Amino acid sequence: MRRAVCPGSFDPITLGHLDIVSRASQMYDVVHIAVMINKSKQGLFSVDERIALIEESVAEHGNIKVEAFHGLLVDYCEQRDIQAIVKGLRAVSDFDYELQMAQMNHGLSGVETLFMPTNPTYSFLSSSLVKEVATWGGDVAHLVPAPVLRELRRKLERPAS
Repeated sequence: MRRAVCPGSFDPITLGHLDIVSRASQMYDVVHIAVMINKSKQGLFSVDERIALIEESVAEHGNIKVEAFHGLLVDYCEQRDIQAIVKGLRAVSDFDYELQMAQMNHGLSGVETLFMPTNPTYSFLSSSLVKEVATWGGDVAHLVPAPVLRELRRKLERPAS
């Protein structure tokens, strides 16, 4: 069985992330979405909320598993017999960092990293940008799946003054 992982913090997942995950799900029997736990960062969404939002957003796919992880990604891969890490690249600046990570991961365990160019529609998109725009009342409906939009609106509701 061919398995791949798409790792990230996904705070929140965007349509750019979903584009990469969806394309990977067409190439692999099982795609794991590994939601990174970083205890030193306070996200907008808890890890459990992120997992629930991702699961709701990928429900149409029958071959995607979502779970949290912390530690080395290569250990996650080894424990689940995952052969490849799939990473989306938005720009050359992403490549510089991701290439170093790919080489380190390969050196540690032999796991391969595949780089997938982002759909140009989402080349500017990041979770941080979505949160910033949404925080200031901007429309992000065209940038995130419906479950994320619903929860962003709920979390960022401002009481009437």
